[in-house]
Amino acid sequence: MRRADRLFQIIQVLRRSSKPLTADAIAAELETSKRTIYRDIATLMGQRVPIRGEAGLGYVLEGGFDLPPLMLTSDEIEAAVLGAQWVAGRADPALARAARDLVAKIAATVPERLRPVVLEPAVASPPVWEPRKDEALDMARLRASIHAGRKLTLHYRDEQERETRRTIWPFLIGYRETTRLLVGWCEMRGDFRTFRTDRIVDAEFLEDRYPARPAVLRARWQAAKEAEWKARGCDGPPPPRPQ
Repeated sequence: MRRADRLFQIIQVLRRSSKPLTADAIAAELETSKRTIYRDIATLMGQRVPIRGEAGLGYVLEGGFDLPPLMLTSDEIEAAVLGAQWVAGRADPALARAARDLVAKIAATVPERLRPVVLEPAVASPPVWEPRKDEALDMARLRASIHAGRKLTLHYRDEQERETRRTIWPFLIGYRETTRLLVGWCEMRGDFRTFRTDRIVDAEFLEDRYPARPAVLRARWQAAKEAEWKARGCDGPPPPRPQ
């Protein structure tokens, strides 16, 4: 890897990390030596890149730093196209349309030599063989409600045909092959619950904001699921399960 490319990659590695990274960790990812990372970090700091930290403790990139737009690599293009294919085939109409628009924008902006990677990709997501059940829920409005941290009242019918009405704090939508899952804090149960969106009979979008940020609820839910998963002796992240 050229030194200029490595300097850029160090910034990318630091940018996507939420905690300090040691030179050992960065060196392992970039397949170079720890001494080289120390020299590169010193160079970046000398160029006024806002990196904080020191050897042995780890480094972080301060917020607000940005780089001018750079051309995507062929691997990055294929990753974006593969993800867009999956979304176009499985997400709600608004997200599916956005995924197709994304592919069109990538194809229009990449150099001619990279256009076949977009238009004739070597990767593909599997087709959806089962039709998706009709949903009463406005998924675009639901995403907006999650971003705003607003409450939602559901009329829900579970797999035993039992119906309940409950107010939840929605914070995550999970996408499976033919179903979607809504995860939220249920006021009635006083706990996290997962709902299949095709079993929601109707929903009322409330103006009331819930007291915690969606990101905080997602982190708490993930920690609770991981603890439950490990208590069962399982490895890896647990899948969300509809009630």
